[in-house]
Amino acid sequence: MEILAFGVQSDEKPLIEKAFRGLHEVRCLDVFLNRDTAPIAAGYEIISTSVNADLDAKVLQTLAAGGTQMIAQRSTGFNNIDLEVAERLALRVARVSYYSPYSVAEFAWTLAMAVNRRVIRAASRTRDFDFRLDGLLGRDMHGRTVGVVGTGKIGEAFTRIAHGFGMKLLGWDVVENPACLELGMEYVEKERLFAEADLVSLHVPLLPATHHIINEAALKSMKDDAILVNSSRGGLIDTAALVTELRAGRFLGVGLDVYEAEAGLFFLDKSLEGVDDDTLARLVTFPNVIVTSHQAYYTEDAVGQIIDATVQNVTDYLARRPSENVLVPRI
Repeated sequence: MEILAFGVQSDEKPLIEKAFRGLHEVRCLDVFLNRDTAPIAAGYEIISTSVNADLDAKVLQTLAAGGTQMIAQRSTGFNNIDLEVAERLALRVARVSYYSPYSVAEFAWTLAMAVNRRVIRAASRTRDFDFRLDGLLGRDMHGRTVGVVGTGKIGEAFTRIAHGFGMKLLGWDVVENPACLELGMEYVEKERLFAEADLVSLHVPLLPATHHIINEAALKSMKDDAILVNSSRGGLIDTAALVTELRAGRFLGVGLDVYEAEAGLFFLDKSLEGVDDDTLARLVTFPNVIVTSHQAYYTEDAVGQIIDATVQNVTDYLARRPSENVLVPRI
């Protein structure tokens, strides 16, 4: 059987081909699945999609009409999939429920320390042989307070690194993580976390209850010299409100690996086209902001685990076996 994989990065392609070798043929495309590209899937019973795929009702209907029966998404997040429509069309949808939490946690810390120690500005200067220290003053993380919003596997890994720095640990989640409690984390209301934390890092999924969890009120309650990091989902932050606060000169630094309107932008080369997203264009002009293109998960370890899980999801589908990774049909 030949499987069609959408949105495959150049680094990812040899790993996917190797993982499926001897099992199934796989055709890798660098284009993302959306309404324009969905007709390409005609005749493919199984397709695999990336996190930036647009699996709305129209796309799902096109896939089903073309003979697709199984969608294997190569990510944990699935807010881009209309699960109700998929179920109505009798499509089986599976995701990757787990991969290395260290990949995202370590990258979140990379963003935090990069804005704290002005790494981008310093590196840019030294390329021009400007070795001044003016404007590069950072601060120790030791002894300061970190607020971890979401303490699942990734939040726990982030917290362990914070503990290593010797930070005071504040956490917010609907369920307390015993491992974080053992590290000395104090679970508090998110309003207190926002007000007291020197560094706020987001590690919750994007759900109706968490959409814009960082809204205007939350941003205004944070310290003027706080650091905000988001390596989870762009929709957790009201970006327009964030830009307003940045224009007012607030925050020591902001590190964003995700953006709420990233679809159609991230993972693509727009350098010769320009971007008509005024909010994003304004955001990247601030000297205390770093924006990266949803790469926190992008390590050999994590990508390898994602691909292995995708192969298993396909194998389970063909064997008609249930799996914890299956989102539709709901078990």
